[in-house]
Amino acid sequence: MAATFGGNLTMMDSDDNSRLIIAVPKKGRLCERALHLIESIDIKFFRKARHDIALSTNLPIKIVFQPAADIPKFVGRGNVDIGITGFDMVVEAGLDDHVDKVLDLGFGFCNLCVQVPEESEVRDPRDLVGKRIVTSFPHSSSNYFRALENGENPDSKSLLQNGNGSKPRTDGFSSPVAVQTSSGTTDIMYASGSVETACALGLADGIVDLVESGETMKAMGLRKVSTVLSSQAVLIQNKKTSHPQTAHIISQRIEGFLCAQRYLLCTYNLARDKLPVAAKITPGRTAPTITPLDDQNYVSVSAMIEKKHSAGIMDELSATGAKDILVFAINNMRAR
Repeated sequence: MAATFGGNLTMMDSDDNSRLIIAVPKKGRLCERALHLIESIDIKFFRKARHDIALSTNLPIKIVFQPAADIPKFVGRGNVDIGITGFDMVVEAGLDDHVDKVLDLGFGFCNLCVQVPEESEVRDPRDLVGKRIVTSFPHSSSNYFRALENGENPDSKSLLQNGNGSKPRTDGFSSPVAVQTSSGTTDIMYASGSVETACALGLADGIVDLVESGETMKAMGLRKVSTVLSSQAVLIQNKKTSHPQTAHIISQRIEGFLCAQRYLLCTYNLARDKLPVAAKITPGRTAPTITPLDDQNYVSVSAMIEKKHSAGIMDELSATGAKDILVFAINNMRAR
């Protein structure tokens, strides 16, 4: 027997294939922000202590908690329908033929950077072609340096390539890769952690690692040479999910919630002849809502404005003669 919930989602009594599976990072700041996002779009669930699976109590959804690096793999292989993880992890997995990036989520910002010791003479990433690189991102790094060796400017498309032609090494690093091209060989070696120490230990001429604030990089005596990839948390989806309707509803909810965090609702009264000027200040996402007042010379205007510009917008409206300017928080919305 099935119970119907809002948005045409159906909750089945039994835990079977009727449930969409969403994967979230199992620990760290990404986990905290992902869970806040899930709770904010009214996915209710109960997670037992030490359990990595939780069933939603109000929607046909199963939540699994996995390492962020594994989530793109599970989504790409169809074990999981949708997932929240870092874009850097998605690129590193190299499964873009099977995974769609649905939404940027606006948190977990960082950069994957080529770094060298402060005293190094390297100023351009091309100076490291043919040298030793240690990284936890061998796929992205090998594609980046392969593009450099081929005289190309690396971009996100080149990073997403499968990287055929890589040659494995067996010198104690786990699953390392060596880039082979006609112009030379850059030695890409994999390390699962403490990548920042590789140069100091004489293992590498440079490293490719994530940078958030840059404090760790400075503390280890390293500096950035170039940015391989800019990353943030993203919502991804298997291209052949068996629950497309539920996945679409969840993505709409997330998009609406994120949009609500960016915008405020601004209303004000204005002389009708000043409307063309005011409409340029508050065009809204689609168009402002204009409501006639009892005084035919005045109108009431409502429009969504970006939160970060709200103070300046109110100042501009006041300068045009707008009165009774009010700004309201938007708790949630549907963007489309």
